[in-house]
Amino acid sequence: MIEATDLKFEKGAGLLPVIAQDYETGEILMLAYMNRLAWEKTLETRKVHYWSRSRNTLWLKGETSGHVQLLKEAFVDCDRDTILVKVEQLGGAACHTGYRSCFFQKVERGMLMPVGEPVFDPKEVYGK
Repeated sequence: MIEATDLKFEKGAGLLPVIAQDYETGEILMLAYMNRLAWEKTLETRKVHYWSRSRNTLWLKGETSGHVQLLKEAFVDCDRDTILVKVEQLGGAACHTGYRSCFFQKVERGMLMPVGEPVFDPKEVYGK
């Protein structure tokens, strides 16, 4: 048996990709990154934490929007360098653009076409 904290963070220069998937529907909600601290906080609190590459800081998903991800299950790939978290997405949306999933743009005839409607207005939530 291998400790759950014994992942290969060094392979990704300290960051590992994380796929967030809806626990009930299987819908892919987002891809983000975790460092060791984010992974340990996620396991400890059962609320998903990520490492924000743009802000260079630890980030509790939903700390601003209230759209928290509750960890239901976590899986690690065979190389221990990619994480899959199955979550309960609170607030209805995982994407900062207001859509449920960050994967709301479908490629059709060379164009990106939005699928579905936003769940919230990011200007109201983030003030931007």
